[in-house]
Amino acid sequence: MNRICILAAALGLLGAALSAQPPRRYPMPPDSLRYGEQIGRARAVVGEIIKTRQIPGFSIAVARDGAIIWSEGFGLANVELGAPVTPLTRFRLGSVSKVLTAAAVGRLVEEGTLDLDVPVQRYVPDFPVKPWPVTTRQLAGHIAGIRHYEQDFSGPLKGSPHFASVDEGLAIFKNDPLRFEPGTAYAYSSYGWNLVSAVVEGASQEEFLRYMYRSVFEPLGLRAIAADHVDSIIPHRTSFYMREAGGPLLNAPYSDSSYKWAGGGFLSNAEDIAHFGSALLQPGFFRQSTLDLLFTSQKLASGKETGVGIAWRSGKDPVGRRILHHGGGIAGGRAMLMMFPESKVVVVMLSNLYTEFGERDAMQIGGLFIP
Repeated sequence: MNRICILAAALGLLGAALSAQPPRRYPMPPDSLRYGEQIGRARAVVGEIIKTRQIPGFSIAVARDGAIIWSEGFGLANVELGAPVTPLTRFRLGSVSKVLTAAAVGRLVEEGTLDLDVPVQRYVPDFPVKPWPVTTRQLAGHIAGIRHYEQDFSGPLKGSPHFASVDEGLAIFKNDPLRFEPGTAYAYSSYGWNLVSAVVEGASQEEFLRYMYRSVFEPLGLRAIAADHVDSIIPHRTSFYMREAGGPLLNAPYSDSSYKWAGGGFLSNAEDIAHFGSALLQPGFFRQSTLDLLFTSQKLASGKETGVGIAWRSGKDPVGRRILHHGGGIAGGRAMLMMFPESKVVVVMLSNLYTEFGERDAMQIGGLFIP
């Protein structure tokens, strides 16, 4: 056997040996050592979620008192390549993006450059005047009368076109009539958050994504949160999947989120979202008055509370503990962020398949880490 053959054989053996090695395991956070029993029980809950929903890739992070106490990836970020989910894997956040944008709203209020209760035309002069004034506070609480998605995916969003600016995205709905007089009813609207991002641009005099990075992500050291630019190489971004009615796993359809950065266009790993939530559980990044603004339920003209503040939803878990939360669903992704403010516990769950896990699962997992 000549030297070339010997070398080829050796390389083949080396390749086989490497392929037989178990996937790299990421170390658990140092503080996890104190929570071994709780993590074991929570891992069983996650396993059942993954099994019953047939989720290809899943990530979870739990923080307490500002520190990550559990962070783990399950399954595959890319099924075809067999690439595992790790704590670094970035998933689509869907509407959890709204609470990130709400932080920009809070920052502008603190800076004195945004008045939540004036008509949005002060900041977005080109937005058509409606029969009633529309304010940023109403937009952020889904009580402004702006419509949600309707037939857009067979109309202006057919083929998932790219929108070069926030202003271009407004064209989808800005000329449509309001569904009701602002302040008189609640109706969830992601398009309302498109308009919020235009308000952010007008108040800050800065492009929306640039302001988000400069005023929210960079000060908090959140390096994994990024806009889901479909034409960019984004390290650790998962692939995205779909499954219909128990059928086979398929690649999710192409989806360009450029029309909705503020309401559903961000990516992140679970740890950065847990750190983000932890930063809002006590004054520091924000003043207490700003935290109260974000989390306090708005009221309709009738006096009825909506359960939604500035994007954030509030309520109580089955044993009466206060919770602050938001979920997200998007092509190829499901996300859940829940915070227990009294115990300073934050739970983040992310998957690369749109499926039905949410508040109840987060409550169950979070409760395991609360004495």
